[in-house]
Amino acid sequence: MGAVEVTEAGVVVDAALLAKAFKLEESAIKARMRDGRITSVSERGEGADAGRSRVTFYYAGRALRLTLDAQGEILGKATFPAR
Repeated sequence: MGAVEVTEAGVVVDAALLAKAFKLEESAIKARMRDGRITSVSERGEGADAGRSRVTFYYAGRALRLTLDAQGEILGKATFPAR
């Protein structure tokens, strides 16, 4: 798997990508997702954006947003403050 995989069930993101964005150890990512400290929202494009996906992860006042093509290639990546 590359850094991101798009499946029928949703988007799978490598923990290393999240760890880097949130300045955490990779081993801490799953635990923080399980306990609800890291949350996410996944969206699928429609119309002109069909085949694209966007997934946003939130942790400790920060967000990581990935825009993906149908194969899971990252078209855009942004981190920003979030409430």
